[in-house]
Amino acid sequence: MKSPESLGFSAERLVRIKTAVSPFISPTQIAGAVTLLARRGQIVHLDTFGYQERETETPMTADSIFRIYSMTKPITCVAAMMLFEQGHFQLIDPVAKFIPAFAKLKVYAGGEGDSIRLEPLASPVTIQQLFTHTSGLTYHFTEYGPIEQMYRDNAIFSAKPLKALVGDALQLPLAFQPGTKWRYSMGHDVLAHLVEVISGKSFDDFLQEHLFAPLGMVDTGFYVPEGKNGRFTTMYGSRSIDIPQTSLTNWFGDAMAGINQRLEGAADSRQSQPHNFLSGGHGLVSTAMDYWRFCQMLLNHGELDGNRILGRKTVELMRVNHVPASLLPYEIGNIPSPGQGFGLGMRVLQDVGLAAIPGSVGDYGWAGAANTYFWIDPVEEMVGIFMSQYQPSGLIPASAAFRIAAYQAIVD
Repeated sequence: MKSPESLGFSAERLVRIKTAVSPFISPTQIAGAVTLLARRGQIVHLDTFGYQERETETPMTADSIFRIYSMTKPITCVAAMMLFEQGHFQLIDPVAKFIPAFAKLKVYAGGEGDSIRLEPLASPVTIQQLFTHTSGLTYHFTEYGPIEQMYRDNAIFSAKPLKALVGDALQLPLAFQPGTKWRYSMGHDVLAHLVEVISGKSFDDFLQEHLFAPLGMVDTGFYVPEGKNGRFTTMYGSRSIDIPQTSLTNWFGDAMAGINQRLEGAADSRQSQPHNFLSGGHGLVSTAMDYWRFCQMLLNHGELDGNRILGRKTVELMRVNHVPASLLPYEIGNIPSPGQGFGLGMRVLQDVGLAAIPGSVGDYGWAGAANTYFWIDPVEEMVGIFMSQYQPSGLIPASAAFRIAAYQAIVD
């Protein structure tokens, strides 16, 4: 690692990262974590906290493997934008051009139970709306109305191939007319299936060939190979978001009631062996170092170590806001994100003051359901990554403490 001073950090102030994160590592909170901070293409901080597995007191290591959940989404979006660059689609294209069932969708118009009213599509669902969570699709765990309950009742997110996942979801109505609301959704799973349809490859093969191998992401994929299971972190928390009937109410409610249990170890994880649930929204495992390589590629305008993944202007297109002001601030559940816009798969900081956290206008990133988090700051040429395995995400503010400590250490 480079010296902090050579990259514009105070070594004394960088130590505060450990001070900031350590209080959240305990038997009643997060079992363990990895923090990584890089600037100007060089890692300046890489640290580990606590345990990879509490029961055996296996220490967390820098190469521990994590379920990154929704940090899968930016990778999916980059894969789709590779096909965009090749001329296979435009953002304004109707999704039905590639998945015809999208043309037959109905839209929720009101009512509950047997009194639900449906209406025709007022406009086609576009590919851009899949990226920006404005398509009318939703998620099983959000609780805005009866469509989300239908997702739970029909176990839409039970493990299945992407074609079946998308097909099952399209048997249900959209939750709202496309483009009229922002709602966190399975749109990126549809994008993953779109990659399969256009490329003719399975989604995992496409990612391995066009992203992971060129970027040297050797520990990223949809499962952990047998020889690496000893590095696979154990999941803790209230309940798993993977359960098709999980809702925000029981996810957070159980946690607020003090439930912090072992949810899944390496041996009993679906991701400990090959499987066919290649979710583009939440399916990948990775390490802090691997994910840094992905982030550094984006910070480098689409290139890493001589391997170009995207063009500079495509990366710039991805990291600007695409959501109308009337639909902002976006929220997940009833928790808004003031000061943030949303680009092609990631939040984009528009107002530092409203966001009330250190950063730069234009910094972008996302998080995962198990308290993983990353950001990319083009102004400061910085990448920050926080990895842990505790659900629900957002209840324990360890990643925010890490971010604050990272920014206060900048002196140049």
